[in-house]
Amino acid sequence: MDTISRKITRFALNLKYEDLPEEVVYQVKRYLFDSIGCAFGAMNTKDVNAIYKIYREMGGKPEATVIGFGDKFPAVNTTLINSLMIRALDFNDIYWKEDPSHPSDLIPAALSVAERQGKSTEDVIVAIVLAYEFEQRMCEFAVPGVRERKWHHATITQFVSPIVAGKLLDLNEDQMVNAIGINGCHNHTIGCPTAGKLTMMKNTVDPMSVQTGVFAALMAKDGYTGTEAIFEGKEGLMDVFGPDWDEQKLLKGLGDSFKILECSMKAFPTEALTHTHLTATLKLVKENDIKPEEIKEVVVTTIARACDILFDPHKYKPDSRETADHSLPYCLAAAIVDRQITTNSFSEEKLKDPKIRAVINKIRGDASVEFEKMFPAKQPSKVIIRTNKGEEFSQYLEYPKGDPREPMTDEDIAEKFNALSSKVLNSERQKEIRYAIFNFEKLNTMESFMEMLTI
Repeated sequence: MDTISRKITRFALNLKYEDLPEEVVYQVKRYLFDSIGCAFGAMNTKDVNAIYKIYREMGGKPEATVIGFGDKFPAVNTTLINSLMIRALDFNDIYWKEDPSHPSDLIPAALSVAERQGKSTEDVIVAIVLAYEFEQRMCEFAVPGVRERKWHHATITQFVSPIVAGKLLDLNEDQMVNAIGINGCHNHTIGCPTAGKLTMMKNTVDPMSVQTGVFAALMAKDGYTGTEAIFEGKEGLMDVFGPDWDEQKLLKGLGDSFKILECSMKAFPTEALTHTHLTATLKLVKENDIKPEEIKEVVVTTIARACDILFDPHKYKPDSRETADHSLPYCLAAAIVDRQITTNSFSEEKLKDPKIRAVINKIRGDASVEFEKMFPAKQPSKVIIRTNKGEEFSQYLEYPKGDPREPMTDEDIAEKFNALSSKVLNSERQKEIRYAIFNFEKLNTMESFMEMLTI
């Protein structure tokens, strides 16, 4: 009887560029453009520069290019740096079903391995489609999700990254099964990176699972073996994490449609569950011209897990970007004060802003059983703002900007890209990169494309 790994592997190895609908290829380009913008925006962050410094000092064979910086390191190493760059601002894409995840974390595995192997841009597109397909399916596999079992979603990424790398390394069926088994043995990530007081590890654990997936694929290519029944075997994922699992969500209908069409983009550089609430709050503040000093109370009705993650005591006194962008009180207070949320909303200066501090303790969360039943098909939010004059303003929304039901336009993404990259690219370079990405399949080599991304 075929194992789950082998069924996944057969689909991955058989998928060809010619099998992809035009809309799927177009969405790959949109997510690639969005992700590269996030990477440029993160070039000056402490966490990115710390990892970059380590690998720059380490050196190694020049196989693949670091986005923005331009150095060439072994593909395993550039995968981590580039993935962290895309992830560092918490501004890249989001898919949330039983589990949340950010499929674009996996794009650097495709970029680095393809450059190392001299693969075509069409090959990269196929690998990215596989990244989204299986990352998103893994988000629906566990019922309830691994996040609800107090594990981080990097735990599911470990099973997908070797598929992306293995496809571009031309692994055969047995080698790909081995690669999944190798990486699936050692990247189970506990939930604390996103619980309580957050640290730089919040954005690093998924990139580490992506990096080791590339290494696992290289190991398998050279004959290393891994556990085949890594999902359903004795003491495998399904056994260790306990019931229940929906294998149909993981395997049924592969190739009939593609999951990338169901993914969402982020209009704000914040934790995904904040987005509908931010959209509702900004709508209220702007439409009713509500000033911060006029506010008596803000009540946010949301799902229970959002209250647990986003309203715990640490979130009322955030002292780092990582904690602040996962703090709904802080995000809402900043939105009320500045009438926008950007990457600058989480600067050290903003974290100490007395105007934001004055509002943050006026905000409270209210968990709703009714809303919980609607999630994740909908991401409902009800925001009530009460003023010192006794006025009450209310807004109800079911999904934020960036959701497939209210997608960001190409121009929305371009504005986001330009804002994120403005400190390192002039307008001509921005246009050049945009054109190259939206004509990606026509480019000659991956090496020339990655060189284009060097500032």
